[in-house]
Amino acid sequence: MATSVFGVENNSSTVNSGQRPALGYGDALVYGLVEGVTEFLPVSSTGHLILTKECMGKAKDEEVQSALNAYLIVIQVGAILAVALLYWRDVWAMGLGLLGLDPRGRALARNVLLAFLPAAAIGPFLDEVIEKKLFGALPVAIALLGGAAIMFAAERMRAHRERVDSSGALTELSKMRPIQAIAIGLLQCVAMWPGTSRSMMTIVGGYLVGLRPAKAAEFSFLLGLVTLTAAAGYKSVTRGGEMLEHLELGPVLLGCLVAGISAALAVRWLVSFLSRRGLALFAWYRIVLATVIFVMIGMDILV
Repeated sequence: MATSVFGVENNSSTVNSGQRPALGYGDALVYGLVEGVTEFLPVSSTGHLILTKECMGKAKDEEVQSALNAYLIVIQVGAILAVALLYWRDVWAMGLGLLGLDPRGRALARNVLLAFLPAAAIGPFLDEVIEKKLFGALPVAIALLGGAAIMFAAERMRAHRERVDSSGALTELSKMRPIQAIAIGLLQCVAMWPGTSRSMMTIVGGYLVGLRPAKAAEFSFLLGLVTLTAAAGYKSVTRGGEMLEHLELGPVLLGCLVAGISAALAVRWLVSFLSRRGLALFAWYRIVLATVIFVMIGMDILV
């Protein structure tokens, strides 16, 4: 049996037979770019990774396929680190707040944790069903279209509110009420359907509770820091053995590194763009991508 660089015996048929590895460096580079660019944009990183994986060809071995599916979640570690570095002041304030040393940080940490609770409560129970039933091109395309409709509605609502009374907008994340944070958390649960976009649902949730686009995006980033850490940690614990057996360490780390660098660039751009243009462009992108997917499914290119 071959031994992977993790130091464990590797039973993968792709390794033993000398065939192309389940995750090569080129694959990791592509996955890392797709994850980093799309993780915090309202277009669904998981949906894009699923489509990327299907376009690159499915592994024939079900165990290898399962390991790759788990890696598509774990690769988010790079994006997590990017947000932690970019928003280190808020992260530091929340840490001090939890120790009782920063009132603003305590309120912000409370809101982030309250928004995280709904996903934490139901996520583990739906994880297996979601991966078996929704990790495919057709479910992603349906979610892309549904998300686009939600985004158009949210933009109309925001524009109307700003025309009527822009003075009532929330300007500080720490001033959100607990019920508002929980509402955003409930919307985040909808994004468990791949293609919906966790970022999109939490930004829309921010709109609904009165946050301006840039602030809604910032709360989405901070909530993502907790949510993605939990998701990646859960996958590492429950499916780590499969990844250790079938995937090599070098490509795994490269994918996470590329994801981190590209996510940092995407986050900076998104805050500025939303302040000027809102969500409409991303909604149109989702419609175009969904249309392409439906055409490809009809042509049996994606199966």
